[in-house]
Amino acid sequence: MWSRCNIPGPFCIYRAHEQLNDLRDLKDTTVVENLDLQLIDSCIKGDRASQKVLYDRLAPRMFPLCMRYVGDRVQAEDILQDGFVALFTQLKSYKGDGSFEGWARKIFVNTALMNLRRKDALKMSEELDTARGMKADLPSQGQNIGYKELMKLVMELPAGFRTVFNMHAIEGYSHKEISDMLGISETTSRTQLSRARTWLQNKIKEIENV
Repeated sequence: MWSRCNIPGPFCIYRAHEQLNDLRDLKDTTVVENLDLQLIDSCIKGDRASQKVLYDRLAPRMFPLCMRYVGDRVQAEDILQDGFVALFTQLKSYKGDGSFEGWARKIFVNTALMNLRRKDALKMSEELDTARGMKADLPSQGQNIGYKELMKLVMELPAGFRTVFNMHAIEGYSHKEISDMLGISETTSRTQLSRARTWLQNKIKEIENV
């Protein structure tokens, strides 16, 4: 089943791409789930080979997530490693309910948010000021831009904008969840998202006008 994209126009491109990957991964679901549970159990028991298999399976999918939140390869690599430390520490808490990858993604999102908090990168005031005066273009703008180009722009967003955009538009968190996780009001979350869209739309316009 397709999940609802929270951002209209070109901003649905990345969600559609990820959902296609997810649909491919759903083939022979029962077998995959059984293998995952066996692999997780081996990892909990400290089997190094199994831990490496799990790392190799998740790293290619979690690294882009880390990159989207920090926009810097070195920082993303640090977050990826910290995320795996947290994941292996918390493996015993996974009860097999729901997707294991979905459970793992939350750990990596939380790890990225902790990294941003430590660096005080979630301050909103200055970023809100820089966005004032920008005019939002039509949602249909940017249909000719691919998801890779769009994700590159997302990584260039100011940290506050980027965080809320990632959480709401890509990860699917509600404004209430974002409010609780970031310690901001729901109004601030909505404002950040709106201004992130405005920032992206203006950047897309600049690219298309070149």
